[in-house]
Amino acid sequence: MTVDEYAQARPAAPLRPFIGFYSGYRQRGLPPGRHRGLPSPYLTLIFTIDDPLVVAAHPDPRQAPGRFDALLGGLHLTPALITHDGRQSGVQVALSPDGCRALLGLPAAELANLDVDAAAVLGERFVGEIRERLVAAPDWPARFAVLDTMLGSLARDASGFHPIGYAYRRLLRHDVPIAELAGEVGWSGRHLTGRFHAELGVRPKQAARIARFDRARRSLRPGVLLADVAATHGYADQSHLVRDFQAFAGCSPTTWLADEFGFVQAMPLSPGDDGSHD
Repeated sequence: MTVDEYAQARPAAPLRPFIGFYSGYRQRGLPPGRHRGLPSPYLTLIFTIDDPLVVAAHPDPRQAPGRFDALLGGLHLTPALITHDGRQSGVQVALSPDGCRALLGLPAAELANLDVDAAAVLGERFVGEIRERLVAAPDWPARFAVLDTMLGSLARDASGFHPIGYAYRRLLRHDVPIAELAGEVGWSGRHLTGRFHAELGVRPKQAARIARFDRARRSLRPGVLLADVAATHGYADQSHLVRDFQAFAGCSPTTWLADEFGFVQAMPLSPGDDGSHD
């Protein structure tokens, strides 16, 4: 029997400052395939349900291919390549840089351009319990509830104003000049850039470019004109959008759309659509 499921949900309210959304997937009986893990404004946390996640190529080519029961990936500027033999299942957590601090206790910069075994950060017992409970859960809402409970137990106090988190959330939604953003937090542009890179592992201009690319690629659908997508999301022209796709995805927008059609149909149009970021 063929199974091809995608599901998405917002996390519980206390986790929304730290997690953009959950994405569940289960495929069985399909032809072998591959998926590009594209640069995103979120870190990637994946818990598999059945078979391991097979990463054929990491954003950093110096990392050897590997198989993961649970994977934690940092912010990156080039794609990962994930393959499957017709079976794959798991839940992906879109983890914000604030969430990396609040839930994992470390700056996102420590994971920049890396994919690591999530058990090395969260502990084997914790990861094992999450996976056992995901397997036992009867449906996607129940699986997402497991993550709410388990990840919620990790939350540290993140109250107060945090300039880097504020700056990142602004860049996630809008193309803001760095000088303007620095003025909003009371810093110089150079100081903001240095602190931003030390905390996230990317510079503000890189983060803004990733965020714009992510908004654009989530709006791509069959029949939508590339020129319209480019204009809507602040690109100078269609060629500018295509160049970003070549840089971040390693292929053209049309190739990516053809390769990832099922995945694209399941994506929210924008990370901000879930209301997880102000």
